[in-house]
Amino acid sequence: MDKLEHYRDVIKKILTEYEELASQTPNPSGVDSILALDDKRSQYLWLVIGWKDGRRVKGITIYVRIKNDKIYIEEDWTEEGIATDLLREGVPQSDIVLAFHSPEKRQYTEFATA
Repeated sequence: MDKLEHYRDVIKKILTEYEELASQTPNPSGVDSILALDDKRSQYLWLVIGWKDGRRVKGITIYVRIKNDKIYIEEDWTEEGIATDLLREGVPQSDIVLAFHSPEKRQYTEFATA
């Protein structure tokens, strides 16, 4: 299996597990958990959207994309972080970019800078 195909499969597996776990806890009426998996563009998104008490609810929980043969974590509001799960699945630190940090700060992490 090609590296990028493997990364796509791993990302989809992790996000699906997260979404299934979250769906066991009921969301407020009118708020949906959405999982968007786009292999063609190598972009993967888990978000909530809807209405609660007359107000719009929307938020990205995780946004990950594959760029330049690396996994870019653009947004991650999970407790442990998806990077932890990617490492458990065998993705090397050198192929994970914590893109939610500025390029200047990435050098101080144990992950790839870009």
